[in-house]
Amino acid sequence: MQSRSLRVRLFVGGLIWMVVLMAAAHVVVVVFATYHIPARTRITIHFSTLAAIGVAFLAVGLWMVGKALAPLGELRDRLTAVREGRAQRIEGTYPSEVQPVVDELNLLLEDRERRIAHALAKAGDLAHGLKTPLAVLAQEAERAGAGGQRELAATVGQQVERMRRQIDYHLAQARAAASGAAAVPARSAVSESAEGLCRTLARLHADRELSIETHVAPEHTVRVGREDLDEMLGNLLDNACKWARSRVVIRSSEEGGDVVLTVDDDGPGLAPEMRDRVLDRGVRIDEAAPGSGFGLAIVRDLAELYGGSISLEAGPLGGLRARLRLPKHP
Repeated sequence: MQSRSLRVRLFVGGLIWMVVLMAAAHVVVVVFATYHIPARTRITIHFSTLAAIGVAFLAVGLWMVGKALAPLGELRDRLTAVREGRAQRIEGTYPSEVQPVVDELNLLLEDRERRIAHALAKAGDLAHGLKTPLAVLAQEAERAGAGGQRELAATVGQQVERMRRQIDYHLAQARAAASGAAAVPARSAVSESAEGLCRTLARLHADRELSIETHVAPEHTVRVGREDLDEMLGNLLDNACKWARSRVVIRSSEEGGDVVLTVDDDGPGLAPEMRDRVLDRGVRIDEAAPGSGFGLAIVRDLAELYGGSISLEAGPLGGLRARLRLPKHP
């Protein structure tokens, strides 16, 4: 079976070349010894010379193979740096056989960045274009309510809110997909997002005297766009605050190469058979509660797009625990 390994091919080629050189050296030694050295001494010198020449050529051959393959190892390290977000392009100078490939890869990375930026701008333009008429509809619904058409106003208001959530949902997916495909992955500090959201929610629920505790390490950063991290944590914290009796706690920890965020509340909790269902699009924990049922579905879809996950389980405070796992930024 023919080997496709460049290392093996270089080694075999070097070995064949070494054998040829040893054969040539052998001929030279034999001719010289035949005319200048006695027969008894000739044999000893003959084998010693061959052994010395063989070892020398083997050492030089291995050194040359290692030197020839060194740029490929460097190229692998550069590609890893690009994949992990530590570099935007492949830097360095490589052998003439490899440099054209490196140049094409850099052009491909640049082209992909341009396409991603263009697609993201188009998605933002579309969202902005849709939100403006929705704002007009919302104002008309308020006027209808003020004019006594409360049922019509409520129906229109609910549908407008549902459409807004749809737009936010798909725009968030577009941002996450673009960030995942970008040459330089996004980077967000969990503590900055969590602390800002907790302050906002504490003001919103000030009349309930709700305690919102934040235990997030400042060094925990994730490969997630800031807007999408705010979207995920905002949904989880908002859900916890709605159902908590008096306390909500968010914590962060590291597990392997991921950052794990847990949001706990001391509310009534959720039946085990419902925990997977509420992560589906359009399903709410309480059908009587306001909302379109996209909150937890957005969290699930965004987490998966970034290579993470979301799960619900019984919490230590007696209520529900949301466990969000996201890839750690190196």
